[in-house]
This record gives sequence, structure tokens and C-alpha cells, in this order.
Amino acid sequence: MYRVLIIDDEEPLREAIRILGDWDGLGIVEVLEATDGKVGLAMLAEHKIDLAMVDMKMPELNGVELLQIIERDYPDLLTIVISGYNDFEYTRQAIRSKVVDYLLKPVNRHDLNQSLRKAIDVLDAKRQKDSDFINRNITLNMSLPRLKEKVYQSIIERSFKSQTNEAFLPLIGADEPGNRFTAVVLRVLNLEQIRKSRFHEDTDLLHFAVANVINEIAGDHFGAFSFASPKQERELITILTMKGGYPEDIAYRSLHQMNKVTTTLMKLFGIAVAAGIGHSSPDALEIASSYEAAKAAINGIDLLKLKGATVTSATDKAAPPKDNPSLTSRILIIRSALESGNVHHAKTILSEYVKKWRSSDHFSIGEADRALQEFVILLNDMSLELGVAPEELPLTGEHPLRAIGISTDFANLEQYEQLLNDILDYFSGQIRKSQMTNRPFEAGDIKTYIDNHYFEDIKISMFSDKYFLSREYLMKLFKQQFGFGIHEYVQKVRMDKAKELLDDSSLKIQDISEMLGYKDKNYFSKAFRNYYSVSPSEYRASNAGG
Repeated sequence: MYRVLIIDDEEPLREAIRILGDWDGLGIVEVLEATDGKVGLAMLAEHKIDLAMVDMKMPELNGVELLQIIERDYPDLLTIVISGYNDFEYTRQAIRSKVVDYLLKPVNRHDLNQSLRKAIDVLDAKRQKDSDFINRNITLNMSLPRLKEKVYQSIIERSFKSQTNEAFLPLIGADEPGNRFTAVVLRVLNLEQIRKSRFHEDTDLLHFAVANVINEIAGDHFGAFSFASPKQERELITILTMKGGYPEDIAYRSLHQMNKVTTTLMKLFGIAVAAGIGHSSPDALEIASSYEAAKAAINGIDLLKLKGATVTSATDKAAPPKDNPSLTSRILIIRSALESGNVHHAKTILSEYVKKWRSSDHFSIGEADRALQEFVILLNDMSLELGVAPEELPLTGEHPLRAIGISTDFANLEQYEQLLNDILDYFSGQIRKSQMTNRPFEAGDIKTYIDNHYFEDIKISMFSDKYFLSREYLMKLFKQQFGFGIHEYVQKVRMDKAKELLDDSSLKIQDISEMLGYKDKNYFSKAFRNYYSVSPSEYRASNAGG
């Protein structure tokens, strides 16, 4: 028999919980109430409480502070958190405190009793002590959701052993005849953008928000349990459980509910997700193949046609795999371009491949992921060979690209191309930096570049970025060595070349203007007159007459 303490400053909510709870059916002999966090702590000290229900928004001592104290002083006490859709800021501690469950306001009978049942199952398991695995996790203060997540994950990874872990199957409803299980995989397309703009860079909080919406919406027709993938933070896994029904009916309802989920996530938080739905099966161990089918459905989504949030099913006919071009064959040319400091040429090569992908019939999310991973590996290897320090490269860590300031969000081909260009810019900068560290700067390098590229739009920032030196220092060194400022020297080379070209009477002044990098003939004529005090036409006429 168990005792429950409701800690909430709102009397109507406490009363609703009292009325809606199936206390006798759950074996709860006493339900106590506390009007705020401080009173709640006093009652915890006075009574032997088995389960505390904690509202996150309370005066004086709020839910976050209360959970921290409970975690420290009452490590064996089970807790259920009560919060609203917009109270995610107050539930960070709830996530970290391994609460048994989360209840959204307004509390309804079904959700309340489902949460209470979860807590009672854990309490019963503690008393029965009939499983070493359960005991071990209880010792570590693992809550029921964490335990269920571990069971689901072991099934997905195909490491679940039926004979030794049979005691856990009731936790996920696998012992109930008629239950069918469906795996759903959700990929957050704009995770890093939303994580920063809406969730203060707290990924756990974002996952919690998504899981809450899924459980609230899909829970109308299914038992829904959601958790973040331990291997891919952009991915959430939902297991839908439905009693009875035909596979076709379950597939239709799953699709309908997940469409509602994606719409709600976008409306509430601006979260864009791609959802893949696997097939349903009465065998809980088939969740593994359902997950793989759901994952394949997402990987098969055509990036060329993706327009924000989308839901796809394993039953949808997938496009046949295409032999899309790989960047591997061009990596030596990209290396040559980066080694010479010509990132523009490297981006041109990249752009050619994006055009090929765009003109193909199908370029899937899975292909984009593989190409991205391959691209980073090739650039890492190249950079190491060119002397870039390993600590400057995205080689290791949980989120290596994020660690160097690059967001890996993409929801269409344009964003994917921008991501590849951002990666190229970073590696280009590291290679230039390494080259400058290993090779002393020579002002003659700038002069040589101008001599060979006088017809381009030459800016001092090109050289300051390349050599990692200040604008003022570069200009000073160049003038000391050659007697001209950088801009003055560019003008001198152009004007010397202009005279040479004007001596060829077969060339039109408009053509000469373009050959020197001037897009406007009048602008060239004005520059020439300012430099030589005669116009190009006057110079040509006097030179011909002489």
C-alpha cells in the first residue's frame, strides 16, 4: 500500500487529481496535499511518502528547486512532474532528475492514471525484487521511463535476450494479447536553429518538448512512448502500441496522427521534422525491423522535393537507388585549389556537383548524409597531410562540426549546398593558416598575384585573410618594399597594360576596358585620363600620329 503527496499551489488542480485518480484500484491508501514547495518538504520529512506529484510553477520554492532537494535528500522517492506546454523552461531539472513521468495541464483521467500506474509498477518492482536487472537499475535510481527506454533500445539493437530478460516484457505491454507495435522515427531537420532560438541550446529540453507533443497527440489512439536516439541527437524514436485492429487500419491511423504531430510541432515551436513510420507487428521483438523500415523511409525521402515537415511510411513505394556522382573523384582538384588559396575554384567544383544532384531524378536524405560524411573525412585527411593541427579539425567528439561553429541543419538542397560551402570555407581557412605558419610571408607574393590577376576585382581583404595579417601591416610592408601602396600598384599595372593594348589598333577601347577588368568603358576612360592626363582615344591618336 502506498502514500502519494500532491504538491501544488492551485487548489482546483489538487482537487481534480483527487477526483480523477483511481486510488483504490492502484493500491494507494492515502493521498496528502501540500499547498507549496516549502510545505511539501515539511510533509516529506513528517510522513513516509512513496510518490510525490510536483507542479513546476509554484511561488517561493518552485518545482526546479524542489526536485533538486528531493534528488539530494530523498533519492528513493518517485516523482511525477506536472507542467504546461509553455513551461519547458521550468522542466530542465525534471529531465535530469529521472522523474517517472510528465503530466501536461489540464490533467485528464487517462493520462493521470497511466502515469500513476507507471509509478506503482516501479514501486511494486522494488518490493518484489524478482529481477537482478531491475534491482540494479533501481539501485542506480533509474526511473520507469528510463528502464522502458533501455528495453526498447535493446530490442532495436537486437541485443534483447528473451529468456534472461522476459521479466521486462510486461513493462512495454508485450505480455498483453492483441497488442501491436509500430516504430516511428523522427528526424529534426532544423534542430540546431531551434535549439538556439527556442530552447537556449538545451537539446534535452527540445527532445522533451517533441516527446510531449507526440505523446499528447498520438496518445489519443495509441500508447505512445518516445525517447531520443542515443546515437543520433537529430533523431527521436516513438513506439506506438495499439490493442487490436488490422495492420492497414493501424497504418492509416499512424500516418494521420503523425501528420498532426508534425503540424503541431511547427505551429508551437517552429520545429520541422521528417517522420518515417515502420510496419506494425504483434511481436514486440519485431520493433527492430519496424524501426529499420522507418529509418529507411526517412533516408529515402527525396531532398529535391522536400518542402519542410513531411511524413512517410515504410509501405510507400521507394524510388530505386540512383548512382549519383561522388565528390571523391574530384578531391585532388579541390585539394589543389585549397592549397593554392583559391577557395573560389573549389566552390565552383562543389557547385558543379550540386547541379548534377539537382538535375538527377532523385537525391535522398540518406545519400546527402553519406556524401556529407565522406566529404568531411576527405577534407580531414587532406588537411592533416597539409600540416593542419589535429585539434583544429572536426575529427572527434560527439558533435565535431558544431564544435567548430558549423550547423548541420538542412531541409532542402539549397541549405545542403550552403552547409558544404561552410565546411569548405572552414577547411580552407585552416589550410591557409597552416601554410602561413610554416612559411614566412613575402610581400612579393602579393605583387606576383597582382601581376597575374590585375584584371580581377582585387581587394586588400583577400590578402589579409589569406596571410592572417592586418590590413595596415600588409600595406606598410608592400609600400616599403615596392614604393607603391597595393591599390596604387594595381592601378599602375592596369595603366601600363592599357598603354600596351592601346598600341594595338585592332582592339576596340570597349574590349580593352573589359580585358583590364573595367565593366564600364566610361569608367576606364576616366581612370586613364586621371592617370595620364589624356583620354584613351587621345593617347591612341597621338601615338598613331607619332
